[in-house]
This record gives sequence, C-alpha cells and structure tokens, in this order.
Amino acid sequence: MSAVTLERPAAPKRRRGKAGGWGAARIVYLVLLGIFTVLPMAWMLLTSVKTQFAALQYPPEWIPSNPTLEQYARLLSPANEVGQEFLHYLLNSIMVSTATTILGVAIAVPAAYAFSRFRFPGRKLLFYAVLVRNMFPAVVFLMPLFIMMKWMGLVNTAGSLILTYLTFGLPLSIWLLKGFYDNIPPQLEQAARIDGATRFQAFLFVVMPLSTPGIIATAIYSFVLAWNEYVYALTFINDKSKLTLPVGLERFFTEYATNWPGLMAASFIMSVPVVVLFLVLQKYFVRALTEGAVKS
Repeated sequence: MSAVTLERPAAPKRRRGKAGGWGAARIVYLVLLGIFTVLPMAWMLLTSVKTQFAALQYPPEWIPSNPTLEQYARLLSPANEVGQEFLHYLLNSIMVSTATTILGVAIAVPAAYAFSRFRFPGRKLLFYAVLVRNMFPAVVFLMPLFIMMKWMGLVNTAGSLILTYLTFGLPLSIWLLKGFYDNIPPQLEQAARIDGATRFQAFLFVVMPLSTPGIIATAIYSFVLAWNEYVYALTFINDKSKLTLPVGLERFFTEYATNWPGLMAASFIMSVPVVVLFLVLQKYFVRALTEGAVKS
C-alpha cells in the first residue's frame, strides 16, 4: 500500500511592496505633521529668550546668540508693574476657567445621564435642540448675550464670562457624556439596586467610576474653551483688573512698537497649563473620544 502524501496549499504571497510604500508614506506624513505642530511652539520659545534688538533682526536667527530669561523674570515677578498685571490676568483666567469647568461638569453629568437612561416626552427634540447651538458661530450670540448680561447686571464681572462659556461648552459636553453612558450596560445599575442601592447610589458608585474618562474629557474641553476665549472676554470686561490672560496679552502691542520677546514669553506661559493638562490626562481624553463619542 503506497503512502499518500498531502501537500499544504501555498500561502498567498503578501504584497510587501505596496504595504511598505504606504508605511513609508505614513511615516513621512507623521513627521511633517509633527514638524508643523512643533515649529510654532519652538519659534515662540526661542523668540521669548531673545533680546528686543535680536527679535527685530532680519533675516531672523533661529538660535539666539545671547539667550536671556529677562522676559520671564519680568513677567513672573510681582516687584514690577508688568509682572503684577500679568500675574493678575493669570489668576483671573485660572479662576474663570476652573469655575467654568466645575460648573460645566456638574451640569453635564446629570443632564447626559438623564438623556441616556430616562424616556420622557420630547427627549429627542430637547437633546437635538441642545446641539443646535453648535451649528452657529460664537460671534452670532455676542450682542444678545451682552444685552442679557447687562440686563442681569453681570457686565464687567467674572460671572458673565462663566455663564457665557457654559452656554458654549455644555452642548458638546452633554453629547460626549451621553455617548459614554449609552455604552455602560444598564444591568450593572439594576444589579446594584437589587442589592439594596438607590438609583442615586447606583449612579454614584457604579456609573460614575465607569464614566471617569468621559468626565475627564469633558473637564479638559471646558477648561481649554474658557482658557483660550478672547472675543467675549474683550466685550464683557472693561475693568483692567478683571481682564483674563488672552485679553491681557494686548499690553505687549503698542501703537509704534511691539515687545515680541515679552509677547512670546507671555504666550508660552499661557500655553503651559493646557499642554501639561493634555499630557497628564491624554489617555483619558483619547479613550473618551473612541469609546463614548461614537454613539449618540
């Protein structure tokens, strides 16, 4: 009896050339994107350590020959007038952004949970009505909000900025958190309620820990929105002592000259909190966008 040998079918050949070409293209694209992203920050940092004379030279020099931290010392020192004003603007921005973030999260979390778990008449209409505000540019609401704030006596106060930033930040925050709650199985809450927990306790001890990435992403979004806003801060605040940092940077522009090293140093200091916030909480932000925002 002759032995029968079975031959394995040949494995299909992979097209390495094409895949390798796409891989190289992706690498080149990422490198160019990284350069495009880092280049402005690098130029801002290098200009901030130049002298006023070196900053006005043409052609400009990338690496300053005589780097100095004079502008940073001037801005961060309360011993001079410029430093006092800058630190005051910085504190105003921190106060407004922090208050906006806390209130935004406190309102968006229960609102998103209600849209996700409860069924009530007009639920979809109300949810989409909340999102309609994002269809219009922010400048459209400038005059109506100013008239409203003047009627409530909030013009030239931090409260006007906090309420305005909540108006712009809440729609996307609610939408983001609702998508996150939709992905949490309701059976987990039902099991907690069977064990004797109330609805609020099930929400607090079961749903909230699972939705931490979404809450952190919402907080980041609210903070960055309030930190970088310029138009409404310029319109609603007239008192010099209550200005926020984006408006306070105008101090470095004068009619006949501009302190470019000082402006770049102030801009770099202003960008540091946001960059640090993203670096520390980056994984939560990406996870929230990939897990929660894909479902409505």
